[in-house]
Amino acid sequence: MAAKKEVIVIGGGASGMMAAICAARQGSRVMLLEKEEKPGRKLLATGNGKCNFTNEYQAIECYYTKDKAFVSSVLEQFGKTETLAFFQELGIYPMEKNGYYYPRSGQAESVVRLLQRELARLGVTVKCKEKVTGLEAFGEGFRVETSTYVYEGKRVILAAGGKASPALGSDGSSYSLAQAAGHRITALYPGLTGLVSKEPYFPRLAGVRARASVCLLENGTFALEETGEIQLAAYGVSGIPVFQLCHRACEVLAEGKKTELLVDFLPELTQEAFETYLEDLRLLNPGLKRKELLYGLFDRKLSDVLAEKGGKTLRFSVQDSRGFEQAQVTAGGIPLSEVSSETMESRKMPGLFLTGELLDVDGICGGYNLQWAWSTGFLAGTAAGKTSDTKKADGKR
Repeated sequence: MAAKKEVIVIGGGASGMMAAICAARQGSRVMLLEKEEKPGRKLLATGNGKCNFTNEYQAIECYYTKDKAFVSSVLEQFGKTETLAFFQELGIYPMEKNGYYYPRSGQAESVVRLLQRELARLGVTVKCKEKVTGLEAFGEGFRVETSTYVYEGKRVILAAGGKASPALGSDGSSYSLAQAAGHRITALYPGLTGLVSKEPYFPRLAGVRARASVCLLENGTFALEETGEIQLAAYGVSGIPVFQLCHRACEVLAEGKKTELLVDFLPELTQEAFETYLEDLRLLNPGLKRKELLYGLFDRKLSDVLAEKGGKTLRFSVQDSRGFEQAQVTAGGIPLSEVSSETMESRKMPGLFLTGELLDVDGICGGYNLQWAWSTGFLAGTAAGKTSDTKKADGKR
């Protein structure tokens, strides 16, 4: 039996490290259990390795949630301003680009390294390669079981993430721990990933990048629209606009509705204006085939396909997403009604705190999922770390 701790944090991702730091800053003795070789492995991959850790623009519309008031309350307590201040104190000089914040180093590794340094400075015990297999209330606290040890703690913060990107450590095991504590888990979907179509022209378009508007259709009816650069692949479509629609597309698929995308590769022109432009061009260049008229507008491979389709749009059915293996985040999770928006404490099991991707909230691309991790980790760690029998500290240098 290991020495007792006042706070045990399960999971060494973004929200777990934030929670451990904040709990230790309250003066509590903290242990962090991480099943990977080092904390922060998934964090290293964020923002294509550059770590887009928050965004200047913060609005509730940037988060998929059934409880907007809950999410707003959390972000009001610890939002973008507080996040920037927290990381600047650690030594991260923020660089803003079109509202997206990155470390000035351009490396996610900088964020992970400085979080790890702060854990060490505060005396947090970090135990890696410790996969938690059981969690139960025990006496006035909890027993946390791994394949090797049984740890005891007065309070537990469950910050082990969802099931997106299992290769980086998110295997979904946290859900069974939450269920053992009495929590429900909503339907889970892959978020921020590509969508799969069986249209035969996609292998021909593999590798093409293009700016387009992308409309999601549910049983033929308009649902959502996003605009930006998309990537065409042999399996279908990817890119930020597609990622933004992925959550709803997966829900529509699960509901058994016909799920389609309507992609307009020249949204600035109506179809009529587009045809007029081509006709004028044809008069100036008699004898050119339709696809040749498109070469000045689109990638050559895309021009060939659009010429065959007779327009500037492609409308196709979606059969699936690329799954949790390729997803950046999990959509769905523990209902917010089962958690306190002030402290992240479980309403099912007092003394247990829940953070980040484990909850039924997910953000769009742009640093929003990391902001949710920082915000919930801060609230959970601060609340769990406050005790009546330990000397509190403000964590300042």
